[in-house]
Amino acid sequence: MSRGAPSGYTLAVHPAQQSTGFHDPAAAIFEDGRLRYGAEEERFTRVKHAEGTFPTRAVEACLAHCDVEMGDLDRVVVPWDVALAWRKVDRDYLTDAVTRPTSLPHRLARIVRYGYWNRFPDRVPDGVRTKLAEIGEPVPDVETRPHHACHAASAFHPSGFERATVLTIDGEGEHDSTVVWRAGPDGLRRVRTYKGYNSLGGFYGAVTEYLGFRAYNGEGKVMGLAPYGERNADIESRLRGAIDTGADYDVSPIAAAGTSKGVERLEAILGREARRGRNTDEFTDWEKDLAATVQYLLEEIVSDVARAYVPEDGGNLCLAGGVALNCKLNKVLMELDRVDELFIQPVAHDAGTALGAGWIDADPADVPEMREVYLGNGYDTGEITDRLETNGVAYHQPDDVVEYAADALADGKLVGWFQGRFEMGPRALGGRSILADPRTVDSRDRVNRRVKHRETWRPFAPSMLESAAEEYLENAGPSPFMIKTFDVLPERTDDIPAVLHPGDDTTRPQTVTEEQHPRYHALISAFEERTGVPVVLNTSFNDKGEPIVNTPQEAVKDFFGMGLDVLVVEDVVVEKAAASAVPDDAEASMETDDQPTASAAED
Repeated sequence: MSRGAPSGYTLAVHPAQQSTGFHDPAAAIFEDGRLRYGAEEERFTRVKHAEGTFPTRAVEACLAHCDVEMGDLDRVVVPWDVALAWRKVDRDYLTDAVTRPTSLPHRLARIVRYGYWNRFPDRVPDGVRTKLAEIGEPVPDVETRPHHACHAASAFHPSGFERATVLTIDGEGEHDSTVVWRAGPDGLRRVRTYKGYNSLGGFYGAVTEYLGFRAYNGEGKVMGLAPYGERNADIESRLRGAIDTGADYDVSPIAAAGTSKGVERLEAILGREARRGRNTDEFTDWEKDLAATVQYLLEEIVSDVARAYVPEDGGNLCLAGGVALNCKLNKVLMELDRVDELFIQPVAHDAGTALGAGWIDADPADVPEMREVYLGNGYDTGEITDRLETNGVAYHQPDDVVEYAADALADGKLVGWFQGRFEMGPRALGGRSILADPRTVDSRDRVNRRVKHRETWRPFAPSMLESAAEEYLENAGPSPFMIKTFDVLPERTDDIPAVLHPGDDTTRPQTVTEEQHPRYHALISAFEERTGVPVVLNTSFNDKGEPIVNTPQEAVKDFFGMGLDVLVVEDVVVEKAAASAVPDDAEASMETDDQPTASAAED
């Protein structure tokens, strides 16, 4: 599938306006095959997942970062080939409409929908070209690549592996929901395709909605709820009676009809009504058991698929697609005997297909190993102080901001930490983070209650020095993206209770090196000097229901709206005890310069 290293500037765009169900639009720009900038549109629109929108501002940010215009681009690549969706009509929906007569109306509606979108196979390129022309002209050729192939390239090409088995698992591609790939020096080869409606993402999404969360948004909450429950024999028997597990799994009886119908099907299977509109702060034991049982079934299915395709004598495994964000599943796969090394694309959800679209035509050997994802905007201290002074917000600049922040954390203060370029993907990794002392459960509870304003049962993750990982984690290894789960050594659990899952004492760490983020590494090191613990609690810098902050203006706004004690923005510190109230026009006046300065944006 690889065609040689692309030259010049390539813009990769994952759009979301072409069809219902598209989410997480994003853009990335590559110079001579090298990734220069990438961001999700939600970071600019401030609407979580930015459903149904075109990544206009993300595209503009890509161009600004490289100081180029639309006419300077050599090509645009879109990770969606709408012509392939005909396979869904021909092979999947039409056949299913005949073989499952109870679903005939729903299937016929889907056929009409996909028939409409595929009457014009170039609809996506034309739509993208039109939207890009609103940003600038001339627009270069717009090419398309298959959605799951872009997921696969995003996982294998930057993995550092010469060869691997790749699993791409999500809600649905053009005609597929899970794909197994063989990957090597020549690129990717599709080995097995699971039909679009036989979707593990759809199955887990239906359970997510059943438990009172929003599908394709709250799956992480179901994963977090699972350790509080146990496998329930009755629930498991009922679900196994409706679906097939194993490498030849079939979850279509629940997933195929879409989320709403899937919830209705679960109600019939389980004999209980869903939690529609109910409080998600407290769950019954039965509901916790449902989460635990469904998590187990997901782990069983994907493990069996991996066992069927990873060589018995051992091999590397790569993952991408929204289901790859399930960190507990990743732990099970990481611990399979036949899996030598596991790489998960940190931008595993649909936004990451923009990365894959930029890499898919390259020689995998030419793509650098992915060690960090600080791909967004950065800001310099002078720009920040100008804005604070304009808005009458008191600040100070300590001689050593790292030492100052470490003192605050060691004193139990909650710190907003805004440093360097922002992270692409759903995890805050020390660029746009909220930090706390990991040594007491009170830290966890205060961050949930005062800062994140979310369910009190939800756990937090740590950032730790990579050099100290073996002192804290079983089967320790580098984990820079907070996407793998580990057991904690029993003798260390009392040291970091705020970052353990209360249900099973596991943790989902980010390991940090000086090379990846020098200032964040220095902060954790300074905290260790004060406490003896090379770990901080790290969660994303955002309030409940909003995207992670992008600009200093957003950080200041959230600082005053949350129970944070200290805000550290580059070399500047803002504290509530010393700061005046933010004027009503602060947001408007501070948002006039969202783009980074040239010096802050450099790699």
